[in-house]
Amino acid sequence: MSPVAETIGFVFGLVALGYVAGWAGLLKAQTGDALTDFAVTIALPLLLFRTMAGADFHDGVPWSLWGAYFSSGAIAWLTAQFSVIYIFGRDERAGVVAGVTAAFSNQLLLGVPLILGAFGQSGFEVLSLILSVHLPTMTAATIILLVLVGGKGKGGGIDFVGLLRQFLSTMLVNPLIIGILAGLFWRLTSLETPSLAGRLIDSLANLAGPLALFAMGLGLRKFGLSGHLSPAVVLVAVKLVLMPAVALAMAMLFGLSPLAAKVTVAVASLPSGVNTYLIAARFGTGQALASNAMTIGTVCAFLTTGTWLAIAQWVFG
Repeated sequence: MSPVAETIGFVFGLVALGYVAGWAGLLKAQTGDALTDFAVTIALPLLLFRTMAGADFHDGVPWSLWGAYFSSGAIAWLTAQFSVIYIFGRDERAGVVAGVTAAFSNQLLLGVPLILGAFGQSGFEVLSLILSVHLPTMTAATIILLVLVGGKGKGGGIDFVGLLRQFLSTMLVNPLIIGILAGLFWRLTSLETPSLAGRLIDSLANLAGPLALFAMGLGLRKFGLSGHLSPAVVLVAVKLVLMPAVALAMAMLFGLSPLAAKVTVAVASLPSGVNTYLIAARFGTGQALASNAMTIGTVCAFLTTGTWLAIAQWVFG
């Protein structure tokens, strides 16, 4: 078995094991929530801290990397949003939910262990560069569109001060952002991590990947499928086929290094995660759409992500 195939089997195998544990009644759905909270609040922030504190980002600000990845996300977002509005006749708020669902890759629970397994620490450093701006960028876009389609603001205008306050309050309390910023700050100090602190960080950070995957599978039990599935199938096609295809083309256009190009395509090929459902709940519309797309996409990604990894390997070497 090739290393890529083994990595795909390992990643989605742990997701499947988590799902089976919930389906068989071995663990309750609340256990999945608790494991996810631990992974997102403790283990993954420590992994990001460790990476940022020790990484050597000698190439400066990675504008080309961000340009390649986010241009593919923008095309996926617009395609999905307009498809849901003009083909399926949903309102603008549901269109925004569709756009987020088609552009918001599950970089944490799926992406971190996948990239670590497929490309090692060097690949994870590339992912960290995307991850460091992915959450702020997607959150800012979501908040802005929430205001625009919701018609909020005095006199029908946009409350930019309130918008900025909402964005900052969301970001500054996010454990992932804190982990990234703390790691960058520690790196700037040039201090060595004490041995005991390093062992404590390593012991928890090393749990992040397997724990996140198992928790994700367990958490899928409570979402499932409901309602009209056709829009969700379209969103899955946009997310798993169109977005990585555009990412591959953009990686070539922006002249990314082989490793950066392969990571960009791999991350773009990931299905949407639970964040899209939470955004839908906040909008008060499209919950079934986001849930269906997340569930179907996670199942289909077992084949599509592996395919895109193989294509990226063939193209970029």
